[in-house]
Order: sequence, then structure tokens, then C-alpha cells
Amino acid sequence: MSTVSVLAFDGMAPFELASVVEIFGRPRPELDVPWYDLRVCSAERGPMRALGGFTMIADHGLEAFAAADTVMVVAVPDVRGDVPAEVVTALREARARGARIVSICSGAFALAAAGLLDGRAATTHWRHADLLRRRYPKVRVTPDVLYVDGDDVLTGAGSAAGIDLCLHLVRKDHGARVANAVARRLVVPPHRDGGQAQFVEAPVRPRAADDAIGRSMAWALAHLAEPITVAAMAREARLSRRTFVRHFARETGTSPLRWVVAQRVMAALPLLEEGTPPVEEVGAAVGFESPATFRHHFSRAMRTSPSAYRRAFRADGVRSARVSGSAPPR
Repeated sequence: MSTVSVLAFDGMAPFELASVVEIFGRPRPELDVPWYDLRVCSAERGPMRALGGFTMIADHGLEAFAAADTVMVVAVPDVRGDVPAEVVTALREARARGARIVSICSGAFALAAAGLLDGRAATTHWRHADLLRRRYPKVRVTPDVLYVDGDDVLTGAGSAAGIDLCLHLVRKDHGARVANAVARRLVVPPHRDGGQAQFVEAPVRPRAADDAIGRSMAWALAHLAEPITVAAMAREARLSRRTFVRHFARETGTSPLRWVVAQRVMAALPLLEEGTPPVEEVGAAVGFESPATFRHHFSRAMRTSPSAYRRAFRADGVRSARVSGSAPPR
């Protein structure tokens, strides 16, 4: 059983912490895989106030925080202040021991303070991106993505993007079938590209536009194995090509064809994990025009080949292999 630790502190907003607890702390016997052992930790003893008017008590301290297999920081008390020295020390100890380090939202400031993001691409909430860049110039801040997967160090954007990153971790550890099942339980999309924009201008669209883009997406998902063009998706949306592309990018943060490629890669994962058809047939089944095209897009998205991915998740039904999987940037 893999251990996950997450840091709590006095005065924190509960959303990101609750997301981590929901995904990694809720037992899931129906999935028939070893689930995580979650440890909520704090440098503080006794009750801690949470934004919204309630208190919480962490069962574990910084020793347990640093000792976990996956160590998560979902926020810091003050993005302009110093990260407590004991937290910096715990993060460095965890990294030196080989732990996977993860931040969500302003938690990236703690990782940066510990020097764990030096020379790396990283993200945070879009509101804090400029400040992170100014305070820690050695970090290659990528402000317009949902998360950045550096394999052993991962950073996520704010709020709901933390759910995307947590599901991404589950997918890396247990495969697409398990991650999709957790997403269904949460009633959220099973996959949003890490490279998808975290801040989408005018996110509440008029209902007609919403229906148009949603209609085109539903049609594409039902026809993944067939050739799909932007013109065909625009026809399903009953919009001109130019208008469709503009609405699609504004509502999703990516282009129609990049979205289709991502859906095809995601559709290939369970076929590789649980099926026996040759890799070439899997690529064709999800709509890639050639084995070479399938391998190219799969490797770019998952940072491993389809064959290597299959080997990682087929052996004895074990799904604990760590396979790096960040979608390419837009």
C-alpha cells in the first residue's frame, strides 16, 4: 500500500485538502487494487482553524509527512511570506529519500522554497504565477496549464485543477480503468489534459454555444475510430469553421484536433491495459491513421511507448508501475 501525506495548517482553505482526502483517503474496495494510506499532517499541534468556520486536527506531524511515498503540499499560509523552515527541511528530506513530491495551487511556493523546482517547469494558480516567477527565478513557471508532470516532482494549478492532478496520479499508479472509476464516483471528467489552459476567459458561455461545442464533442467521441476533421466537428456544432474554432478554444483552452488526439490516447489506455490485440490494432481502434502516428502521439502524451505502457500494467494485473504521463503543452 502506497502512503500519501498532505500538509495542513491553521487558516487554510479546505477545498484542495478535501480533494486529496476524497481521492486518496476514501477506501475503494470495489476497485480491487491496493489503495492508498493517507496521512494528514501538520507542523502544528492541536485544533487548526479552516476557512469557513470549522476546526480540524491532524493525526500526524512532519516526521510522517516526510516519510510518505507521495508528499503533497496543497497551499501555503502566505505566498509572500517565508515557508516555515521545518516544512522546507521535511520536503528536502522526502525528496532525498526518493519520495514523489506534489504541489497544488500555492503549494508550489513551498516546493520552490525547498529548491525542488530549480531548473524545472512548474505551475501554480494563475493569480500567483507572476509572483512565483519573481520570487523564485530559477523556476520555469508555466502559468497556463492545469498541471506539469516532472515524473518525480509534479505541480498543479489552483482549486479544481487539483482534482485533475490527483486523478492523473491515480492513472499513473493504477491505470485508466481505475482512474476513470474514481472520476465517475466524483462525477467529474475522467481526464483533462495537463496542457489544457487553467484560466478560460468568459467560462460561462451562452447556452446555445455550450450546446454547440458539447454536441460536437459528443459526436467526436462516438466516432473516434473514424477520420475526424475540424470541418466535420464544426458542422455538428452548426457553426462556421472559424467561429467553431474560436468558441472551442475559449471554452476548453485547446484546439479541436489536439482535444481529439488526447481523447484517442485516453481511449487507448484501457485497451492496452486489459486487452491483448497488437499495439497497431489498438491505435487503429481509436482512430490513429497509422501505427507510427499512434506511437508518436502516445509517446508525446504519456512519455512512454504503447508497448512499454502495456507491459507496465499487464503483468499479473498489477497496476502500481509509475508511468510518466503529462499531456503536451498547447
